[in-house]
Amino acid sequence: MDDYCERIGYAGPREPTLAALRAIVAGHTAAIPFENLDVLAKRPIRLDLPALREKLVHHKRGGYCYEHNLLLLDVLLTLGFRAGGLAARVHRSRPPGVIPPRSHMLLRVDLQDSSYLVDVGFGIALTAPLALDAGREQNTPHESFRLVLDGNEFHLQVRFGETWTDLYRLSLQEQFPVDYEATNWFTSTHPGSLFARNLIASRPGPRRRHTLFNDKFTIRHSDGNVERRRLQGVEELGDVLTHYFGIELPGSDDIELGCRYCRRARAQPDFFDRS
Repeated sequence: MDDYCERIGYAGPREPTLAALRAIVAGHTAAIPFENLDVLAKRPIRLDLPALREKLVHHKRGGYCYEHNLLLLDVLLTLGFRAGGLAARVHRSRPPGVIPPRSHMLLRVDLQDSSYLVDVGFGIALTAPLALDAGREQNTPHESFRLVLDGNEFHLQVRFGETWTDLYRLSLQEQFPVDYEATNWFTSTHPGSLFARNLIASRPGPRRRHTLFNDKFTIRHSDGNVERRRLQGVEELGDVLTHYFGIELPGSDDIELGCRYCRRARAQPDFFDRS
């Protein structure tokens, strides 16, 4: 816990309160990036807790949904929160009518006053817990979100400007670590997986988000201003990964691998594209 709290810059009370949950989520999303370099390098994505602590905490790396949210789940349970895993179908950047697999992990946290959704492992990460309350707009330090009830499931939507966009459809059926093993293997190894074919990274900053999709580096400010540029070469990619995403790599092999993905033309839409 000491190492994790130092990693995310959290020095508050270690009690299962909403205030602590908000601060931990804010610190986690600001400090630990969403990234898939190990998937591209064809390294196994291990979900056991010692491996997650070693990678995300001690080696100052990031990961994707299973890595982030399983690590956070362990932290919350250690602090005395009542929490469990959920699963969702990601509709972001997929054509209408396509039914995606239930391959995304997020968390449910139950407090005395209400239940909350927590998701620090999505490309557009929730930088604050969301009350499990359908229909109303909920603000975070970055975007506004809402949950739309559909039968016994929910659509999570984000508001970009005046437009509401579907991110994923989630069920409240509790999932367990064994449930994530198969989907983790599919997500990290299947040739058709988004993460096996593209270089992806994201990390929120104060009133902005930094995103990387192959060679497209974007900074989106909360006031609507957008900065875009295409990266060229190992040095530029390495600088961006270090400065904007806080990813510390032991050598240049991973950066050179990332550059090979940057140079490939991609027909599919940018996962982070708001248009």
